[in-house]
Amino acid sequence: MIKISAVSYTNTVPFIYGLQHAPIKKDIDLSLDYPAVCAEKLINNMVDIGLIPVAAILDLPEYHIISDYCIGANGAVNSVFIFSNCALKDIKYLQLDPQSKSSNNLALVLLKNYWKLEPELVYKAKEYGRSTHPKTAFVQIGDRTFGQVNKHSFVYDLAAEWKNFTGLEFVFAAWVSNKKLSDDFIVKLNDALKFGLANRLKIFENMEMRSDFDLVDYLMHKIDYRLTESKREALKLFHRLIKEL
Repeated sequence: MIKISAVSYTNTVPFIYGLQHAPIKKDIDLSLDYPAVCAEKLINNMVDIGLIPVAAILDLPEYHIISDYCIGANGAVNSVFIFSNCALKDIKYLQLDPQSKSSNNLALVLLKNYWKLEPELVYKAKEYGRSTHPKTAFVQIGDRTFGQVNKHSFVYDLAAEWKNFTGLEFVFAAWVSNKKLSDDFIVKLNDALKFGLANRLKIFENMEMRSDFDLVDYLMHKIDYRLTESKREALKLFHRLIKEL
């Protein structure tokens, strides 16, 4: 039995559907977690595979990116933001998201290399996401951002900003194992993920839609699930820039 930890956000629903409805389901033990927990489980050898934030790959002594699929974007992703009470250039305090290492690192990479700014970083802010300080901003990802764009004075989509900075796509999370797995299993995994993506229209029939966020556009267009060669190159660049922070 192969243990898998996957992110429990809406953007992974097609993947989860595939894992739960394809033949691979009898070969796996699947748990759903926050991104940071997925990474922690893989690093601590509590699972064999994780759909983990790509920044966490750097913490693994051994890793294998085992799938042709990922959580990625080519431009605006609509669920990874800096929300701010002021314009970017005036930010004094940046609260980091406790749920994701990759998006925090993406913000730091952009601050250093693209925006040339050095706000004070706030980890585990007690008033996370609620500060009324006029020069405070915060990184926030995932389903918590749905319907929030119009509630903030200044909004920066980090995948769009990465595209502006590099001209490249971005990979937020990848399917990673901490040990070598059989080729047969990897084929089964990719088939299951492909099956889930092929059934997105069916998934929508049973998904509760929102009036404040377009879930169909999000899962059909904003999330780019293919792990292409160009995305792999973007990932290498991101890892290099993280190491230079």
